[in-house]
Amino acid sequence: MSALPSIVPADSQGPEGEFSFGPADFERVRKLIHQRAGISLHAGKQAMVYSRLSRRLRELGHGSFGQYLQALEGASGAAANAEWQEFVNCLTTNLTSFFREDHHFGLLANELTARRGQNLRIWCNAASTGEEPYSLAMTVVEALGANASVTIFCSDIDTKVLATAEQGIYAADARGLSPERLRQHFLRGTASNAGFIRIKPELQRLVEFHTFNLMNDRWSLGEPFDIVFCRNVMIYFDAPTQRRVLERMHRAMKPRALLFAGHSENFSDSRDIFRLRGKTVYERV
Repeated sequence: MSALPSIVPADSQGPEGEFSFGPADFERVRKLIHQRAGISLHAGKQAMVYSRLSRRLRELGHGSFGQYLQALEGASGAAANAEWQEFVNCLTTNLTSFFREDHHFGLLANELTARRGQNLRIWCNAASTGEEPYSLAMTVVEALGANASVTIFCSDIDTKVLATAEQGIYAADARGLSPERLRQHFLRGTASNAGFIRIKPELQRLVEFHTFNLMNDRWSLGEPFDIVFCRNVMIYFDAPTQRRVLERMHRAMKPRALLFAGHSENFSDSRDIFRLRGKTVYERV
C-alpha cells in the first residue's frame, strides 16, 4: 500500500491550528476502529476522522493525536471502556430518516399480514436516532393493529444516538412522514415544545433499545428473529467482516426469516445462507 498523504504535515498543527495528524495517526485510528467496530475506513476519510476526533481531544485536553491514542490504548477499567465507547461514537455515521427506502415497508406490511396472529420478533440493527425503529412500529400498527404481538429489538453501537431514539422526540417537519401518519402516530408539542412531535406510547411499547456491537464474539439476543432490518451497515465492513456478521446473523434468525438490506448492499457471495427474495430483501436459507 502506498503511503497516505498527511492532511497536514506531520510536524505541524491541524486545520484549526491545534493538532498534527499524519499518516501514522490515521493508520492507527483505522486499525483501532476496525478492531472495535468492524468499520473499514478508506483513505478519503482522513478529514472526517480529524474533524470528529479533534473535538474529543479538545474536551479531554490532549495536545496531540498520538497522546490521545496512547492514553486510549493504555487505559484500563470502567473509564477505559467509557472512552472506547466515545471513540466509537465519534467515528460512526448516522444517516437516517422515517420510511427511508420506503419500498421495504410495503413488503414488510405484506409479510406481517401474512403472519397475523403469530408472536413476531423483529431486529432493527443500526437503529440510530430512532426513525427506522419507529417506522417499523408504525408499519406494525397499521398492518396488525395497536395490540399486535410484535417485539422490535433495536440496537446500535453508538450510545448517544440510542439515547435520542429512546426519547422519541423529533422536529415537526421531520422528513418521510405524511400528514396522516403525523396525526395517527405522534403527539404535537405546545408552548415551549412547539415545533416538536413525540411518538405515541402505543408505538413506544413495541420497541426496546439496546447497545450492541456486531463484532461481539457472542451474541446474546434472545429468541431467534422472524425479520431483520440491517440496512446500510455492511457497506462499512470489508468482505471478510461482512461474511462473519452474516453467518452470525443467520444463526440468530428463524428458518425462512427475512433480512432487509440497504440499496447498495449485495449478498450474492453468501447465497449458501441467504437467497434473494425481493429488491434488497433476502430469505434465510
